[in-house]
Amino acid sequence: MEFPRIYLQESLTIEHLMSFHYFEYAKGYVFDGEQHDFWEILYVDKGEVEVRADDIVHTLQQGSMIFHKPEEFHTVHVRHEHKPPNLIVIAFECHSEAMSHLENKVVSLGDRERNILSIIMQEGFHAFLPPFDLPSVHLLDRNQEAPFASEQLIRAYLEILFITIIRKQAGTATPEPNKLKQSSLQKEKAEHLLVQQINNYLRDHLADSFTLDHLCQTFHLGKSRMKELFQSQKGMGVMEAFKSLKIEQAKTYMREGSHNITEVASLLGYTSIHYFSRDFKKTVGMSPSDYAKSVKARVQSS
Repeated sequence: MEFPRIYLQESLTIEHLMSFHYFEYAKGYVFDGEQHDFWEILYVDKGEVEVRADDIVHTLQQGSMIFHKPEEFHTVHVRHEHKPPNLIVIAFECHSEAMSHLENKVVSLGDRERNILSIIMQEGFHAFLPPFDLPSVHLLDRNQEAPFASEQLIRAYLEILFITIIRKQAGTATPEPNKLKQSSLQKEKAEHLLVQQINNYLRDHLADSFTLDHLCQTFHLGKSRMKELFQSQKGMGVMEAFKSLKIEQAKTYMREGSHNITEVASLLGYTSIHYFSRDFKKTVGMSPSDYAKSVKARVQSS
């Protein structure tokens, strides 16, 4: 018996990756601009930034993504009134006609798109070696110890991300899941919202000191359930996530330049500069003073 074969059509194909960056910019940073014959996306992971695309100036907020088409001149400016931004910038080559749907587009990503982008970033950090935060470094250095098929997953998820955005822009309906799948999705959504609530609570109390018992009592969860939720959704325990939020805020304070390191430690509830420096270096890979110097150097060199 012969089985007929059908060729699976490809509507959008990423051919090459040119750059993969995650930037943490300070107030006052200016990138004078560039123009190239391939696509580039810029996503605001945190804060806000002014971006010029040819003759149009956009002020992008957290959660926004802009598509720079080939040969489009684009710049970046972090004004002093802006919150210091964290930016994802990925440049790639794609000659598919479907990309015309994304020309001159600024889109706001929903939960689904942000989750896809998060996977792309995780795979990128596995697939390539740092630095990821130097605007002048575009050469991607492969990590010989990368997990199986990391680069292929980056391409696949980029294609999924763009297809999802194009469908969303066109208002294409997504088929309804059956009841069993819907029930499972509802459970996942409820768990995601719960972790978000806990995360927001931690973010709002960065200057406080918590124990795991206190958090479990506040959100009426057992310790094992709390650990399970954070481990599955964030890849770390809740107390580790709390410490990570503190360090991220510390980096933001330092990029704003409004507080010295001792004041930053105090604002985040550290009773000792020693403990703050230890946690900061463990998370960031450099001391607070070295990080502050690197931020200052980037602004001066821009």
